[in-house]
Amino acid sequence: MESGKVLLNNERLALVIERLCHQLLEDWGDFSNACIIGIQPRGSLLSERVHRRLQQLLGNKKIEYGKLDITFYRDDFRMTEDPLTAHPNEIDFVVANKKVLLIDDVLYTGRTISAALAALQHYGRPSAVELLVLVDRRFNRQLPVQPDYIGISVDALNEAYVKVRWQETHNEDSVTLYDQKKSS
Repeated sequence: MESGKVLLNNERLALVIERLCHQLLEDWGDFSNACIIGIQPRGSLLSERVHRRLQQLLGNKKIEYGKLDITFYRDDFRMTEDPLTAHPNEIDFVVANKKVLLIDDVLYTGRTISAALAALQHYGRPSAVELLVLVDRRFNRQLPVQPDYIGISVDALNEAYVKVRWQETHNEDSVTLYDQKKSS
């Protein structure tokens, strides 16, 4: 069994999401002319929680929400021999002239976010896009992408990896840092 350093347990993860939601309310107000889009697949669970909590904090005000698949926008999608599995886009609105909050779980090289920005253009030209990530691996960037909202920052070598586990899929909420050399 792999062992790693638990960065966030269930209680701490809940606190981080709560903090992020309050930061968003301070900066975005009531989310008028704005929407939230989670990047499929791993950003979706975080974005669902953020979306649900923001609506609660705003007295159940409806905030437009969608999920974006980037499978065929990635610059490495042809580099694998395994068949790709795309997730359905679940965006039933246009983002033209709206402020978009893009959400993903871990920001690593920046390539996922680059692909998401390209895919997002099919839904219109937003007035602004801001990025929220649960984990920012700040020293591993390959593209000039920086988050606007960060749950936690992790300084780790390239050999290490971060695993985010969600109650909905893993029966627990946690963020763990693994040293790939030791866990292989």
